[in-house]
Amino acid sequence: MDDTIRKSIRQMGPVMGPEIVSGSMALFAPLVLRPTPDICSVERDIAYGPDARHRLDLFRPVAKGAPHPVVVYVHGGGFIGGDKGAEAAPFYNNIGAWAARGNFLGVTMTYRLAPTHPWPAGAEDVARAVGWLMAYAAAHGGDPSRIFLIGQSAGAAHVASFLASPHLHGRKLPVAGAIMLSGIYDVVRLKHGPFENAYYGTDPSRFAEQSSLAGLIATQVPCLFTVAEYDPPLFQNQAAHLTEEWMRAKGALPRLLYLPDGNHMSAALSIGTGDALEGDLAAFIRKHGEGNA
Repeated sequence: MDDTIRKSIRQMGPVMGPEIVSGSMALFAPLVLRPTPDICSVERDIAYGPDARHRLDLFRPVAKGAPHPVVVYVHGGGFIGGDKGAEAAPFYNNIGAWAARGNFLGVTMTYRLAPTHPWPAGAEDVARAVGWLMAYAAAHGGDPSRIFLIGQSAGAAHVASFLASPHLHGRKLPVAGAIMLSGIYDVVRLKHGPFENAYYGTDPSRFAEQSSLAGLIATQVPCLFTVAEYDPPLFQNQAAHLTEEWMRAKGALPRLLYLPDGNHMSAALSIGTGDALEGDLAAFIRKHGEGNA
């Protein structure tokens, strides 16, 4: 991340809103990797379920060889918006292209949105997409025993809920690892606003069952978390609650990366620009994929 971007992010500050989203995208769009024929072939809008938003794009690396680990990106959008990105969009084709360049089978997916589809629709859609990949990834050069999830913001909340919900995946989770970028894990202590209310509702008696925190601590799936220096306080607090409870339960810290000079959007937007985070993500995937290779 160059000094101009760092300065711009500092000036935006630890807030969130449409102007921060568009401003952050404008910073990174000229820099990100795009899917080109020398990197990957792309198959778009494959249906993984019956809803119009049950769609995913596959980024198959040009490099031949053994079946590739599968890297699935679940976008954010405040539970009520967001998308995997159209063919010409920089985001989140950048993540699919980055995955393929690293010799992974890249996947970007969409899911149903609140308020029409409240909790736990997002986690259910992650489960449905994982089920599709278990059945069909091999036909596209992927290794269904090495599926890794990357979620950002609401997408991270959906990934966390999927991991924490045994009824969605059975006793043995069908993923090799999960990465959650600035996520929500504790709905009880969450500061609820319109976006959170649209997905989780407003009944406090349900907040405990909607929280993924205990399930994340209990899961045997390797997890990597991030929080950014200029994340809004809501996400800073969620990272603190995660760290506190993880330490209390396990006597050790979670694998949590603090991203200096980053904001709520920058972790996902910077993938494919050569940012240092890319190395951390790739190393995590390779480390935890070796045992299933």
